[in-house]
Formats: sequence, structure tokens, C-alpha cells
Amino acid sequence: MEYKDYYSILGVERDASADDIKRAYRRLARKYHPDVSSETDAESKFQELQEAYEVLKDPEKRAAYDQLGQGYRQGQDFRPPPDWEQHFDFGGGGFTGGDAGAFSDFFESLFGRAAGGGGTRGFDGFGGRGAAGGFHGRGQDHTARVEIPLETAYTGGQHTITLQSPEAPARGNVQSRPRSLNVRIPAGVTDGQQIRLSGQGGGGVGGGEAGDLYLEIHLRPHPLFRPDGRDIHLDLPIAPWEAALGATVNVPTLGGEVDMRIPAGARSGQRLRLKGRGLPGSPPGDQYLQLRIVAPSPKSDEDRELYERMRDQMAFDPRAGMYGRAA
Repeated sequence: MEYKDYYSILGVERDASADDIKRAYRRLARKYHPDVSSETDAESKFQELQEAYEVLKDPEKRAAYDQLGQGYRQGQDFRPPPDWEQHFDFGGGGFTGGDAGAFSDFFESLFGRAAGGGGTRGFDGFGGRGAAGGFHGRGQDHTARVEIPLETAYTGGQHTITLQSPEAPARGNVQSRPRSLNVRIPAGVTDGQQIRLSGQGGGGVGGGEAGDLYLEIHLRPHPLFRPDGRDIHLDLPIAPWEAALGATVNVPTLGGEVDMRIPAGARSGQRLRLKGRGLPGSPPGDQYLQLRIVAPSPKSDEDRELYERMRDQMAFDPRAGMYGRAA
């Protein structure tokens, strides 16, 4: 996708104040608004202006955008850094009145489709009374993505997160400052679930109450377990003789090790269930084990001879079913 230089699109410097950005947008919006402009590319220009203003007027989005750095040029091929949105709490809503669906892939890759402006009137939609006119408004709700270990999702407990919150000086770039929160993670939280932190969103206007912060939980990849909702999946290696003869084996779970009986004649790929051993809940999830038969490599002449005896005595053909003959 192409990089969008929003400062260049609005014709302002990177240290422009919020008032400078607003004035630049209003001036260009009047020039390119499709209802009044005679420019041949007025509609596309106007959409580009709306997108640039949507980002630069918003302290959270501007602070995050500025962290991409100044090394990119307008139209240059661009890919966002991995998990770049991980610790930003973006506020929703906006004043441009544009169609969020018309925003570019660049915008959506950074801020998501839901971050577009809400439909309001006029070039910039400033139709409400400000704090000086006695307006009292609730602050914006914010959202942030946070990654937690699978073990924390199982046990619950306190988890410290650090978010980047904007600071808007009177003039100059919006700066990000870290904000740490101690969050109580409920036991049994699942991937993609949201946790609401009341009053931790944007500040209210004119003494209004603060908005809420919604944390979208994502579970960190685990070396053993794979979550699926509240269920947990695990690949369980077993020896050929355990599969053939049956055995009681030790199995790891999020709640600790348990013993499980492998039935005689078990097959590679067969799935077994440990009821209630997934993430807590009502009802709790289960743990599913997918058996994987692992044959040891011969380490000595005696090992090789054992394999040869098995080959000669058992006369087993694992591919027999492929050709319609008996194993």
C-alpha cells in the first residue's frame, strides 16, 4: 500500500498546532468540496483531505502516526510495523463527516475501519457548543489491544499494562506518554474478549465524566497449548508400544500435570478429551489431545535387530489400505 503524508496533504508543517491544522483543512475543504468545486479531481482530493484531517485533528491518532517517523514519502510503498497498534488506546468518533468506508488501505491498516469519523454536518461538523458555551460532554470511549499469557487467562489475576496516551502542547507535535494500569484479568477470559475499565478513557468536556477504556484481550502464543474459545488443544507424542499396548501417561494441562490412559490400539491423529481441563467458565472448556506416534531412532546394533525382528515377525504394511489389500 502507499504511505500517506497527511501533513503534506494539508500543507502544514509537522509541528503545526491544532488550530493551524483546522484552518488548513477548512480552507482546502472549501476549495475541493464536490458541491462547490470546479476542480476535475475534487472528490478524490476532498476524500484525501478528510482522511488527513481525521488523523491529525485527533491527539491519539496523530501521536501514533508521528511515531512512524519522517523517513517515508507520499506514495512510497509502506507496510506497518508488526503489532504496531498493540499499546495505543485510540478514541472513536470524529468531526469530518466523511464516509469511513472511503478511507484508504493505509488508514485502515493503522487505525482500523471503525476509527473513521461519525457523520456530522458541514465541512468539519463543528456544530455543538464548546465548554465556554456551557456544554458538558462525556469523554470518548477508547479501545486498546493487550496481549496476556495463556496462564493468566486460566488463573486470572492482576496484570500490568502500559499504554501510550497523548499530550497536546499549545504548539507542536502531539507527544505520547506512557500510562500504566493494573488490570484485574478474570479467570477464563478468551481470545478477542473485551474488558471494560470504567472512567479510563478520554476526559470529559466541561466537567463531564470520562469515557471508558475497552481492552481487547489477545492470548500470547504458547509453546504447547492452542486455545479455541475455552477449549485447549495439545499435540501429545506417544511411543509405538504405548499406542499398541495402551499405557497410562503423564499429560500437561494449564492446571498442572494429570495421568491419562491411552487405549490399546491407539492411532496417530486420534483425539482424546480431558473433560473440564480447558479455560474456566460456565461450563468450563475441555482439553483435547491429538495423539502423535513417535518412533525412536535405533542407537545400537541391538536396537536395529529389534526393529528387524518386528519387521519379520509382524509383517505389518502401514500402506495396505491404500491398495485395497489387508494389512
